[in-house]
Amino acid sequence: MRTMTCRQLGGPCDLGHTGETADDVINAQDRHLKEAEKAGDATHQEARDAMKARWRHPKRSMDWYRGAKQAFAELPED
Repeated sequence: MRTMTCRQLGGPCDLGHTGETADDVINAQDRHLKEAEKAGDATHQEARDAMKARWRHPKRSMDWYRGAKQAFAELPED
């Protein structure tokens, strides 16, 4: 298990997302940003918009995804 924060994944806060894989924490970040947006948390809006925009641009999306996976792999086990 490893933990990445919202901030490490491009967000504005230090909420930790723990998972066995990078995909686990990326999916947790996705849920976190959606919930924050739904709750009207303006501090997370920019990160949520960036996340939505990334998936409209496959190359940019894959660059971000590879970077997140690399950062996850470099973290120590919890």
